[in-house]
Amino acid sequence: MKKNVVFGFLGNVLDQRGKGKRRWKNWRPTIDLCHQSDMPVTRLELLYSPNDYELLCTIVKDIKVLSPHTEVNPIEVNIDNPWDFEQVYTFLFDISKNYAFNSEQEEYYLHITTGTHVMQICWFLLAESRYFPAKLLQMSPPKKEPLTENNEIEQDDLIALTPCGIMSIIDLNLNRYDKILTRFQQYAQQATELLKSGIATRSTQFNQLIAEIEQVASRSHAPILLCGPTGAGKSFLAKQIYLLKQTNHQIKGQFVEINCATLRGDSAISTLFGHVKGAFTGANLARTGLLKNADGGLLFLDEIGELGLDEQAMLLKAIEEKQFYPFGSDKPIHSNFQLIAGTNKDLKSAIANGEFREDLFARINLWNYQLPGLVDRKEDIEPNIDFELARYAKEYGIMPRFNQQSRQAYLKFATSPQALWQGNFRELNSSIIRMATLAPQANITIEQVEQEIKRLSQNWTSAPNSYDDLIPDEIDEFDRYQLEKVIEICQKSSSLSEAGRQLFAISRTKKQRSNDADRLKKYLAKFGLSWEIIHSKNG
Repeated sequence: MKKNVVFGFLGNVLDQRGKGKRRWKNWRPTIDLCHQSDMPVTRLELLYSPNDYELLCTIVKDIKVLSPHTEVNPIEVNIDNPWDFEQVYTFLFDISKNYAFNSEQEEYYLHITTGTHVMQICWFLLAESRYFPAKLLQMSPPKKEPLTENNEIEQDDLIALTPCGIMSIIDLNLNRYDKILTRFQQYAQQATELLKSGIATRSTQFNQLIAEIEQVASRSHAPILLCGPTGAGKSFLAKQIYLLKQTNHQIKGQFVEINCATLRGDSAISTLFGHVKGAFTGANLARTGLLKNADGGLLFLDEIGELGLDEQAMLLKAIEEKQFYPFGSDKPIHSNFQLIAGTNKDLKSAIANGEFREDLFARINLWNYQLPGLVDRKEDIEPNIDFELARYAKEYGIMPRFNQQSRQAYLKFATSPQALWQGNFRELNSSIIRMATLAPQANITIEQVEQEIKRLSQNWTSAPNSYDDLIPDEIDEFDRYQLEKVIEICQKSSSLSEAGRQLFAISRTKKQRSNDADRLKKYLAKFGLSWEIIHSKNG
């Protein structure tokens, strides 16, 4: 059974009704809170003003009489004005950030009967946004307070004499409190900045995307699918989503990450779902599996399109039923995790090719976000350069810096059409590391920049998807873009038939008989190309 923990303000009016033993016959909300037989309070986090210290001592003493099992933890409130929204909200928000919540063993409540209206509204906002994973409580006085004789009250009569009111959960109308709502929006903006790791991104489209992801991450436990090219930041964003959920007390478990492209055969099932001892040759010890490790946390499956069909079926069952069977076991394992999947594949094409389960795609496609590559976010290159420099300084203890000339030269090249950034942010990170490492006294000079520009240009010129020497000069731009994509797929495919199946994935389903290799061969021939020519150029 969970322990009950209550946060509340000491009421310097309602909690101070009556003097001496006469105080016991008056209703006092904080005392009444600890006098409820249906909900015993294990711990009371009692916030008080330094001016009310004498009252605090009295209330703590009286609680010990009525409820000896209740631990009272006084918290001094250091704010100048208890009616100032910003001061109160900031103080309570700081408490939420530093408090060691344990929702598995404790149930949390916010007592809003005492304190100013501003304090009550701030409690509501912090509970609604899950900074405090708590319910709201309000104490109401009894309809009639007990009558007593005008004589001395004996110690044994205190418990029977103390008025016992009504405890209830309430709602608040915040329509009139525009100022505090504005303050709340500022903290919501902080959550968005967390997802961007503090990088001052300038791309309007990307900022809108991140703002929506922040809302989804804060309000939903459904799977999220992150699509985009390799190096676009899918893994990085998944980790930031986890940190955001952890900050909001929505998640207690760990962050577990695996690249599905590294999983093959029996080891794939074992890695994800675990196995029992002796399940297969070499299984000398039992293995837990990553899905169980992610229980109560977040599981990030990068390159989910590379997962085998058997593993896909098991994963779907685990998502929907919160349980699965380890390899070789007939006993189900329970695991309640949130899934984020990443892919650089077109999963719809993979479904058409029989490589990906349509039912699994439907399950993970509720929230689908396409992350743009660096070449599509060139306005964000400069803030990301600063981020990479700061990350280098944190890791190596040296802060590398450009001078004005070298910075302008690197930025001019990095944002030019000649900068392809095929490796996206991962490639930008490597570029900064190279210059920072070679920089004398951590000063990145124009010489380092020129060498790096030459290195990047050579890498891109020799890259497999450089098509200039394959495409005819006299060709329309429309045909050029189409032909570039066809060549790219041909270079990545192991056979003409495989490339044809991907390129004609939709139209081939409408034909009784399809010869994808022949269709592709004829298309290439229109431009004087062949499978052999493309792959001879690809080396």
